[in-house]
Amino acid sequence: MYLGRFIIIGETTAVYRVSSRSYPNRQIISRDDTLTVVPTSEAAQTDNPYISYNCIRQGGEEVVVGNGSHVDPIAEKLDRGYPARDALAEVLVALDYEKDDYNTPRIAGIVGSPSYVGIIRQDAVIIKSISEPTLVSTYENDAPTTTTQLSLEDDVREIAQRAYELAYEHPVCAAAVTRQDDAGSIKTEIYNGD
Repeated sequence: MYLGRFIIIGETTAVYRVSSRSYPNRQIISRDDTLTVVPTSEAAQTDNPYISYNCIRQGGEEVVVGNGSHVDPIAEKLDRGYPARDALAEVLVALDYEKDDYNTPRIAGIVGSPSYVGIIRQDAVIIKSISEPTLVSTYENDAPTTTTQLSLEDDVREIAQRAYELAYEHPVCAAAVTRQDDAGSIKTEIYNGD
């Protein structure tokens, strides 16, 4: 099954995985405490605005995870004290789904107290508070669904690798983040298939 990009959001831990048929030559890098999806040196030149973006970024004492340019404004709203649900809803509605050939949904989650997951598709907006690990993806599983496929209790490096290895087609790269305490201390790990 091909899910495209997906996130799994838990109460203290989250994962993000890029799966791609069209642009597989990408990786996740760390820059200034933010994880960013970028093309590899082997990637063909493109002017596609959806190829490179921040996918994990701290906002206030919470962590934002998502598949595009909406991650930054959500984090910025959290920095200014917005409630997590409001930040997620306002930005997803404002930016809407991606206007590409597939009308790709925007997916995002916030690891906090409580944690939230959200998606905006061409036909719906869903924002949900979660208490169990919840998956949402750009294709196939485009509504938040509780999942037991991946334990979010392990070491964050192992979580990133296992997210990459989940049996969904066309894995490219993955990352995991754990919010370690209420003060917002976080730990991230990247797995680029190495």
